[in-house]
Amino acid sequence: MSSNRRGLMLVLSSPSGAGKSTIARKLLNMESGMTLSISVTTRPRRPSEVNDVDYHFISGQRFDEMRADGELLEWALVHGNYYGTPRAPVAKALDQGLDVLFDIDWQGTRQLKAAMGSDVVGVFILPPSMAELRARLERRAEDARDVIDRRLANARTEITHWGEYDYVVVNRDLQESFDAVRAILAAERGRREMPPRATAAADRFRRERQPGLAAFVTSLSAASA
Repeated sequence: MSSNRRGLMLVLSSPSGAGKSTIARKLLNMESGMTLSISVTTRPRRPSEVNDVDYHFISGQRFDEMRADGELLEWALVHGNYYGTPRAPVAKALDQGLDVLFDIDWQGTRQLKAAMGSDVVGVFILPPSMAELRARLERRAEDARDVIDRRLANARTEITHWGEYDYVVVNRDLQESFDAVRAILAAERGRREMPPRATAAADRFRRERQPGLAAFVTSLSAASA
């Protein structure tokens, strides 16, 4: 990306297991000019995770220090653990013209939008059903059943925040959902060019252009898993 442009902040949010982390990894592998915002967290590291790659795993004391010193751009309490975005690396990347990818929840997204305004583009990933969400969490085989039950309960609250995002993608098929997010990124990059590029491929995923979403989310919330 040109250093003459300011980067954008692309936020992917979804309930745990709905696919945002997989889409984020694919996006980073295929798109140049993009870097991942690596969050700090007090959550214990999973066996498949690498410190300073997936997250910066830190103590509760260190998290409190960062929050008190204004080192976090946003932070949230999720599933009993704290997560936050370090401010300095994000500011540096944007100034260099890099786009920054965020894998965070609705609480963090709300704070980012309040702090950074039009720099932020929010995409919410919905599961096709609660039953499929449970199946994906079980296939991941990284959490105990009581943790999966808690994640599903929290998912019912999380999906009610879809209306706070610019775009919404229902992840029925991973490749199709990835293609949708990639089209969204291209469109938002195009809007920031002079003259702006066409955005039709992504516009059908804009929240306001999907009138059936409200009913769909209501059915997700009501359905058993």
